[in-house]
Amino acid sequence: MRAGGIVVATTAALLVGALPLVAGHGDGDMGMGMGMDMDMSSPSPSADGHAGQPESYFRLGQYTGWILAHIALMVIAWVVVLPPALLLSVARSRYNLPAQVLFHIVNGLGMFTGFVYNHSTPDLYEKNAHHPLGWIISSVTVLWTIFSVFTAYSDYRSRRAAPEQRPSLASMAQYSVLQQYNEQESMRLSRDSGLGSSRQNSSDSVYQKPKEPQSPTGEQDDNSDSDIEEPERSGFLGNNGIDRFMSRYVQRMSTPRASTIIGGAQAFLEKVLLLLGFAAFCTGFITYGGIARGVQVFSIAAHFVKGGIFFWYGLLTLGRWMGAFGEFGWAWNIRPDYPVVPQWKTRIPSAEFIESFVIWLYGASNVFLEHLDNPGAEWTPQTFEHVSITVLFFGGGLLGMLIESKWIREFMNTGVVRVGDTAVTEEDVWQEPKTYNLSLNPMPALVIMILGIMMSAHHQNSMVSTMMHSQWGTLFFAFAVARAATYLLLYLKPPTSHFSARPPSELVASFCLTSGGLMFMVSAHDTVWAVESNGLDAMTIFTVTMGLTGIVLAWEIVCFAIKGWAVRRERAGAGNALL
Repeated sequence: MRAGGIVVATTAALLVGALPLVAGHGDGDMGMGMGMDMDMSSPSPSADGHAGQPESYFRLGQYTGWILAHIALMVIAWVVVLPPALLLSVARSRYNLPAQVLFHIVNGLGMFTGFVYNHSTPDLYEKNAHHPLGWIISSVTVLWTIFSVFTAYSDYRSRRAAPEQRPSLASMAQYSVLQQYNEQESMRLSRDSGLGSSRQNSSDSVYQKPKEPQSPTGEQDDNSDSDIEEPERSGFLGNNGIDRFMSRYVQRMSTPRASTIIGGAQAFLEKVLLLLGFAAFCTGFITYGGIARGVQVFSIAAHFVKGGIFFWYGLLTLGRWMGAFGEFGWAWNIRPDYPVVPQWKTRIPSAEFIESFVIWLYGASNVFLEHLDNPGAEWTPQTFEHVSITVLFFGGGLLGMLIESKWIREFMNTGVVRVGDTAVTEEDVWQEPKTYNLSLNPMPALVIMILGIMMSAHHQNSMVSTMMHSQWGTLFFAFAVARAATYLLLYLKPPTSHFSARPPSELVASFCLTSGGLMFMVSAHDTVWAVESNGLDAMTIFTVTMGLTGIVLAWEIVCFAIKGWAVRRERAGAGNALL
């Protein structure tokens, strides 16, 4: 696909996505898909949201085709199209902009179907968070594509520069030696958090006008000048009006500082877009089901935030198994040293330290938040249980961070080192064990295992709720057992390669964390009530969650494979261009 066609299609896709925005502003209503007409009224449920079967869009039964089309299109856009598009962008693939075009087309159609449903149904959930959040996130995706077009245009101008500006084969060979680790199959950089290949700094790829060659007499060489101006005549879009506009204004912005800012903003958006989309799906689920009304919003927020963290923790664990973050030593591998990786990467703490820190931060920040759903009332046994869990997380996370401290580990070896100073005849005896090269810290898994045990026995007001808590508690316990098996395997045979060791037990761990996080999310008081009121049971939710988890994890592996394919294709193309 020609560059001109790509940008024209990108513009058309952005316009499709903007149509619901323009139409929506006429009403003053903001919503992503499941919007409602604010002029219509509906009965308001009680404070707890359960009195008299309050109305919800799930029970409405009108215009179901539009809402189902909206849900299906949004799933296709944000789950099927966007993840590969993000990874293609990380890989600087030639298919990056076409993938973004496809995303904006599908997302725009999804917004349009939601807009139609919005103005065809009564307002059953006033002032919900899904609507403004959806518009904001869609606007962020448009901004991301604008940054991508800027980067693609800068790359184009760099490729069309004079041959003498391109790096020589010798310099490329020297660079490849220094970047041996990043240039092999794992190929991950800091700016893509281990998800992609090496990505040049935007300022390196900015086009700069080459110096005009001079003849021996000091006059300009007409033949060389015509060769240099040839790329200008072809143009990014065939030298049309849009191309001239981009040549004039984008090139003015193509300063090292501006390119660095835009490249950094693009990298940041690539990291948060999926998280923002996940938040939009969660709020859409809440709005469609008509839950989280009144004080129940605290219970829903707690379960969705905490369960969502475990869900993404599971996806991250599978990414580590595939080799992500290998440059940090997080893939159960030997951390590469400088100059194979930048020096700052060698200072990144272990994955177990990060896990312990997150656990500690959760405990420290939630000790005083567990009574917000019932302020001023007496503390119930369940409230004491929740506060005790936060204290467990605080202490367990702190212990895990202390175990990971190299400073403390050196002090613990003080007595042995002092003895060794007096007798150094056997040099091998005084070397640190190979297991010191990796982290075998059981505290994060132990804390999660204890949480699973407690939740499995957590008293609930209904049988469905008790079973659901027991199910995700058992999954967390299984995760801890799988992580213990990983440590046992690595202790018996420590890794010796920069590539991921890929212990099979981590596949079990990632599955248990992902599914357990989803079960955690839907075990809130309001969602359990919705399950019971619609004639469902705990096993139905459990089986659906297991199937969904398998699909999500399989798709994650496919996305990583697409990224690897794109990286190899672009690297082969760059090698052929140099030759």
